[in-house]
Amino acid sequence: MGIFDLLKKKQKPSTAAVAKERLQIIVAHERKKRTEPDYLPMMQQEIIQVIRKYVTIADDQVSVQLDNNDDCSVLELNVTLPEQ
Repeated sequence: MGIFDLLKKKQKPSTAAVAKERLQIIVAHERKKRTEPDYLPMMQQEIIQVIRKYVTIADDQVSVQLDNNDDCSVLELNVTLPEQ
């Protein structure tokens, strides 16, 4: 890389390319939602209710994910607890 390479203007991606990339992210996110079981959002709400019996938390402080591997499924639960 020479000094002249640093002075050249970097081209911004076109708005069409940015829109295409964003659309691909949205489509991938929606496809992932379709593979999740229907009970997962209800399970997340029940987990939040149980945690709230002991600690005050917001809905966005709990995330539940289901990962399917070849021969097993893994339920991942992440809870952000407030500092005491």
